[in-house]
Amino acid sequence: MLDLTQTPITLALLVVNVVVSVLVLRSRPQLINTLAFRPERILRHGEIYRLVTAGFVHVNGAHLLVNMLTLYFFGPWLELTLGPIGYLILYFGSELAAHGLSLVIHRRSRRYSAVGASGAITGVLFAFCLYEPFRMLYLFFAIPIPAIVFAIGFVAISLYAMQGRDPNQVGGLAHEAHLGGAIGGVLVTVLLDPRALPLFLQQVGL
Repeated sequence: MLDLTQTPITLALLVVNVVVSVLVLRSRPQLINTLAFRPERILRHGEIYRLVTAGFVHVNGAHLLVNMLTLYFFGPWLELTLGPIGYLILYFGSELAAHGLSLVIHRRSRRYSAVGASGAITGVLFAFCLYEPFRMLYLFFAIPIPAIVFAIGFVAISLYAMQGRDPNQVGGLAHEAHLGGAIGGVLVTVLLDPRALPLFLQQVGL
């Protein structure tokens, strides 16, 4: 078991995500519309806060569980590597990159809405891959797969899923945010720790 007392930022992010998501899902479902990422509200009404608040709301328990498990397994390692401040910059930088890309793609949609920490989590995952691209992960806790293969496959599936989403769907998963989060996670990590990119290239033989 990971000792989260050594990584207080990861612990705080887990707690806030769980508390806010459970509160919204069980007691205040109307808050989803208030906190969700909605380009129309951001661009036309200046509700910039949605770029952050959307990342703390999830569509259901399974969505929350997958994101929090991923954060639990990868967050502490990166917090110890980058330090608390660097890790916070990585997390929220990835989230802003994720929502920034979504904002560009859906800037003309009046009804588009999405929630979830997936953009930030994907940034954390790709940041980890810069340091440990061939660390073995266990898909469904049983199937071994290199971290870099898992990360690329995850984004590829997200890109495919983007094609099938109804542009008027409200409160769904922000698949394009996974791509934005991945890009943001890599860029922020390289800016915070310039040795990360040469280390990655060396490990993949480039």
